[in-house]
Order: sequence, then structure tokens, then C-alpha cells
Amino acid sequence: MNLDQALQTFIAESKELLEDMENALLAIEQTEDRSENVNAIFRAAHTIKGSSGLFGLDHIVSFTHVVESVLDQVRGGKLAISDALVSLLLACGDHIGALVNTVAAGQMEADDRNTERGVPLIEKLRTYLAATPAAPAKAAALVPEEPAQVERVDSDTVESDHWHISLRFGRDVLRNGMDPLNFIRYLGTLGSIVGIATLPDAIPDADAMDPESCYLGYEIAFRSDADKATIENVFDFVRDDCRLRILPPKSRISDYVRMLREIPEQSVRIGELLMRCGTITAQELDAALNTQVGAEAAQPIGQILIEQRAVQPEVVEAALTKQKQMRDTHAQESKSIRVDADKLDQLINLVGELIIAGAGANLIARRAHATELTESMSKVASLVESVRDSALQLRMVKIGATFNRFQRVVHDVARELGKDIALEVAGEDTELDKTVVEKIGDPLTHLVRNAMDHGIEPAEVRAAHGKPARGTVRLDACHDSGSIVISVSDDGGGLKRDKILAKAIERGLVEPGHHLADEEVYKLIFEPGFSTADQISNLSGRGVGLDVVKRNITALRGTVTIHSEEGVGTSVMVRLPLTLAIIDGFLVEVGKSVFAIPLDMIEECVAYSAEPGHDYTNLRGQVLPFIRLRELFEVEGEPQRRENIVVLKHAGQKAGLVVDRLLGEFQTVIKPLGKMFSQVKCISGSTILGSGEVALILDVPALVQHATRVPVHSNKVNTGVPALA
Repeated sequence: MNLDQALQTFIAESKELLEDMENALLAIEQTEDRSENVNAIFRAAHTIKGSSGLFGLDHIVSFTHVVESVLDQVRGGKLAISDALVSLLLACGDHIGALVNTVAAGQMEADDRNTERGVPLIEKLRTYLAATPAAPAKAAALVPEEPAQVERVDSDTVESDHWHISLRFGRDVLRNGMDPLNFIRYLGTLGSIVGIATLPDAIPDADAMDPESCYLGYEIAFRSDADKATIENVFDFVRDDCRLRILPPKSRISDYVRMLREIPEQSVRIGELLMRCGTITAQELDAALNTQVGAEAAQPIGQILIEQRAVQPEVVEAALTKQKQMRDTHAQESKSIRVDADKLDQLINLVGELIIAGAGANLIARRAHATELTESMSKVASLVESVRDSALQLRMVKIGATFNRFQRVVHDVARELGKDIALEVAGEDTELDKTVVEKIGDPLTHLVRNAMDHGIEPAEVRAAHGKPARGTVRLDACHDSGSIVISVSDDGGGLKRDKILAKAIERGLVEPGHHLADEEVYKLIFEPGFSTADQISNLSGRGVGLDVVKRNITALRGTVTIHSEEGVGTSVMVRLPLTLAIIDGFLVEVGKSVFAIPLDMIEECVAYSAEPGHDYTNLRGQVLPFIRLRELFEVEGEPQRRENIVVLKHAGQKAGLVVDRLLGEFQTVIKPLGKMFSQVKCISGSTILGSGEVALILDVPALVQHATRVPVHSNKVNTGVPALA
């Protein structure tokens, strides 16, 4: 490990801790028992502070220390958590995040701008500290205090009220960029180092000394109210490169005996150091050196406690079960590794090229009529498909992390609007491609803010209509036909159809007297610059936002639909593909042109049957509208005698595509269209066939929408490209 790698790990883990801290702060108002959330917030701040100290980031340490002090007062019950304090701590988390970002940008020292931003936050935090008297904290010192005089009694336990820490740094600590002295300094922030003895015995002669190796060891007497896990966390960064033993206050003499036998130095020498630290007395040292632990040391500690009637057998069993669970959890966590997203993208690209090359080799095998080669290529294709699925699975992430970010959005916007609004989340375990998750965040933010501003009414209006004062915004996600459906709904006043239509007529978007369905009217709000707000605010009124939402979702090959009922609420449904890279496709042919259709959107394939001049057919008693691809894209040539209909399904609707031939399944690598063709309708991308030819990928949502609304005599669309031949 080198310093740069450790710093990158610190940055990544700090951002995760800040996210956990924010989630706990937002959840604290919704839970009755707040102790667990308070402890989680405190642990996050404490860990960031400690890790920052290891890298000499004193500006982060000093700011986080004040935050930690306030949280310690809350944790101790001396300070009540309030809405104002939650808002202040959220702002402090944002500031810590900004400081971490400056470190990520390569700036290790505090700049004036960040310092100025932190000053008012520090002042507000200190007002809370001033209201709760606390004992002054003693600064960490490397010079030991005078050991406390403790009355000694004859007993099998050491009467000292100190923790004892036996620490031996590994040889490679300095090479890994760690400063042993920083660990001792940070330890002092948790309490008082009342005695410390350095072990120079491991230092070799000058001729044999390696200046890059560490030979340090310490015996430390430490007074603190912290628990053992907290003290151990001080040495997290060198846990695998040091030998650490911690004995709590009033430990048994037998515990010291075990420690003396495990450490590499001579027991008498270490015993003298323990006396110098003030941990044990001369009598206790003599007793420890002359004690024969014998059979007692060999017995399991749980059995000893049971025999001494210190605990019940059930307690020991429960403790062992908990220990096993923690060990299993740690083992599970150790199986996870961090991988750069760019490496995953490179892997997906290589898998895509492998699929194309495999399709080409398979085509050559079929043309050569080589049976053995064809069978071999079939096995290769199966393995490639497995590799493809595994590679895509690596990029699948749960959408819950994205949903949780909106807890903060709702918290801040609700207070800005002066409304009481809660966020409900469902389907957070739904998985989709990481690329889609990254690009859907901004559109969802616009939709959530719009629902809060336009949808949720003020409390007095809601009360007049018999609604609860608290409004609700709900985020939901689920899988449907190879897509993910994300809905943003609210229980507000709903969209006002007449007002939207009047505004559209005023702007010339709709001709007066023209009849539109409700869904068509609601979609007008996605037009650029469209707004029905009566006054301009920080959130709305300028007609900016929803047109960007639709544009971004369309760029992801997605669709948006709106359902609204005036006085009840509004629901905006976003339908997106699970992945943007590789899909299973189905190839069809029209004339000499080949098209690819996403396989998961195909319901079935049937023989063509329809009366002349009709744009629909009878599918087992149901009316199925269809589109002739030959007419849609103006493909030259005459249709074959036996045409086929590919039945498509999208968002609960069905439509058919009339094609000449069915070519079968094909693993499709999606290649995006260039900017010149970005406005082409009914085409979502392209792919490369095994022969090296290009096939266009059909946009099924657009085709289904077109087939269910446009009659056959006018079912040509302006694709923006020449007719395909």
C-alpha cells in the first residue's frame, strides 16, 4: 500500500460515511428510538476525524472535532435533538464533504473560501456547546502525567483505572506512508495518556539499521471512557501491520500474564515498563511473574465464567452466536473489492467486440457447412453469452442509493417552501445499469421538486379539502418487460387540465377547438418554456426543467407518461431500459434491410393476416394494430408472399410490425447513433452483424405509440434519413 492509494481510500470512505451520516440525520425525525441513529451519526463523524488526522488534514480534524463534540452531548442526553440542529448538522456534513472534495482535487491545506464557509457553522455549533456545560478536554500529550495514586489491595485483579495498550508497529509502516506519532496523537483525543514507555530494544546496531524500517513499540497507560472497539479503531489503518493488545481497567492478573507471555520481549523488561506507566505496582508485577496459570488458561473463557457463576450459560451461548455472526459478516465484507468504473466500461466494450467477432465466425462456419466447426462455435456462443451476462451484472446496482439522496432534497425543499412533506420510497432493491443510474438522477430531481412545488398544496388548503396536513411524495421502482419503471407520485391537487390547455392555446401549441385526450394535454407540460406558475420562485415559474427531463430520458431510450386526477394527485412514470450496452435482439428483414428488435419486448410472431386496406388484424379475438415497416421507412421492393407480424408489447399496450422474414435471435451490441441522426424517430441505435453489415435497432416504445394512434393511410413518419434499401 502507498500513500496515494490510502488517500483515495480515505476519500471514498469519507464520502460513504457522509452519506450514511446524512441518511441517519434525515431518518432521525421519523423514529421514536433515536439512540441508534445518533450513535451512527457520531461514529461517522468520529471516523472521518480520525482518518483525517492520519493524513495530517488538520483543517478537517478541527472542524469535525466541534461537530463530534456536539454529537457527543446529544449522545449523552445533555442536548436534545431538534429540527434546527438537524438542519445545522446537515449543513456541517455538506461542509465536510466540500473539504474532502478539495483533498480529492489535490489540495491538502485549507483555502480561505472554505475557511470562511466553516466559520458561521462553527459559531452555531458552539452556541449549542455553550448551553451544555462539559468538562474541559485535556489535550493529548506525549509526556506522561504522574501516575494516579490508587489504593492497592490484595486481589487477583489489577486495581488501576487505566486501559493498557501494548503496541508494536510493523517494519513496513513507514514505507506505507504512515506516521506512528500521528496514531499516538489521535489516541490522545479519546482520553488522556497518563503513561507511555518506548521500547528501544528492537532497534539494531547502526550498521544494520534500515532507515526506511520502523522499530518502534510502546506500552501505554490510557485513561478514557471510550470502549475497546473505539480504541481499536484508532489503529485501523495499521491493523494488519502491527501487533496490538488492549487490556481494560481492572483486568485480571492472569490477563497480564498472557500478555507478558505473548509479547516478544522479556517479561521482566516489559513488567518494568508497565510499572513505569503506572499500570501495575511492584507487588502486582511480582504476582504476575510468579503466577502459574496452568489449566485455567487452557479452559475456554466462557467455561471459566460459567463455573465462577459470573454469567449464565445462555448468555455465553448468545455471545458466541453474536461473535460468529460478526465473523461471518466480516468474511462476507472481505469478499468485496472496489473496481474503477472505467475498467468495467472497458470490459463491456471488449465483450461487445467479442460478441461481434463470434457472430462473424459463426456465420463463416455455417457458410462452410463445417458441422464440427458449427457445433464448436455454438459452444463458444453459449460461453460468450454467459460472459456477457456476468459482465453486465457487474454494472448492475440497486436504485435505492439514488432514491435515498432525495430524502435530503425533500427535507431542504419542504423547508424552503414552508410545507410539511414526507418522502416514501419503495422498490429500492430494484437493479439497473450503473450508467442509467448516474444519468437518471437529474431528471428525477426535477420531477420531485416539481411535485413538491406544484403538486403538494399548502397545509391550510389540504385541511380545507379533508387531507392530512403532511403531504407525501412517493418514489417507486419495479421491473416490467425488460425495462425498469420509476414512478414519482404525489397526493397533491393534481394537474389542472383546463389551465394547461388554455396556456397551450395561448402559446400556439394547440389549435382552438382541437380535441385532445387527457394524456396528450398533460404531456404539454414537457414543452420547452411551458409553465402555468402564477409567480416566479426559486423552484419554478420560468418554464425550465421538465423539457430537460424529457430530453434526458429520451436520450436514455426511455419514455415518460403522466396520470393525474384533479384533487387526488399526480403520477409521472419513467420507463427505461435496464442496460445501455448489450441486449438480446431479434433480427427481421424487410427487402434487403435488416432490423433488430429488443427480444424482451417481443410477445410472439404470427403469420400475416388482415383484410386489404386495414391497419389491424384479429389476434385471438383482440384487435391488434400494426405498422408495415416497408411503408414506414419507404423500403424499396415488393413484399413477399408470406409476410409475418412481430407482436410487440410495451407499457401494457400491444402493436404489430409487418416484416418479410424472421431471421432469429441475435446478441445485439448497441452502438449509439451520431449527432446527425439524433432526431431520427423509431430508431434507437445500431448494431453490427456478423457479416460486418450495420442493422438499425428499432425504438419499440415509439413504434407502439405510433401504431396505436396513427391510421394506416398516414403511418409514414419523417425519420430524417433517406429511404432504406
